[in-house]
Amino acid sequence: MPIPTRAYAHVRLTVTDIARSRAFYDEVFGLPVAFELPADADEATRERLGFLYGGVIYALGDSLLGLRPVSDDGFSEDRTGLDHLAFAVGSRADLVAAVDTLDAAGVAHEGVKDIGAGHILEFRDPDGIALELYAPAAAAS
Repeated sequence: MPIPTRAYAHVRLTVTDIARSRAFYDEVFGLPVAFELPADADEATRERLGFLYGGVIYALGDSLLGLRPVSDDGFSEDRTGLDHLAFAVGSRADLVAAVDTLDAAGVAHEGVKDIGAGHILEFRDPDGIALELYAPAAAAS
């Protein structure tokens, strides 16, 4: 019998430089932080939040997006693992507005593309992790 899943609970990305990645994700997405280790945390708090591994976890709707500083070899969608991470937006107009946000942040992107089923906007984070914004065709106005 298949496992009755409903949605993703969380995704955690490994990054090479947590400060650089946090700056990028904060500027581009502006997500609220759900979990992070306070700089002045006592030993009990450090132990309780050990699952962060020195990273951060953001709230993303009903899901979580985490960054964990462990990798030093960069990203490649041609290796087993993650190909890309896509975020849903409400409409094509949201994608057009996102172009302005990416441009202001100096983030290279592919521009808004019509893929038939909807529209996408592709770009990469500081480690080269492929990111995408997606608006379904029904919401493409």
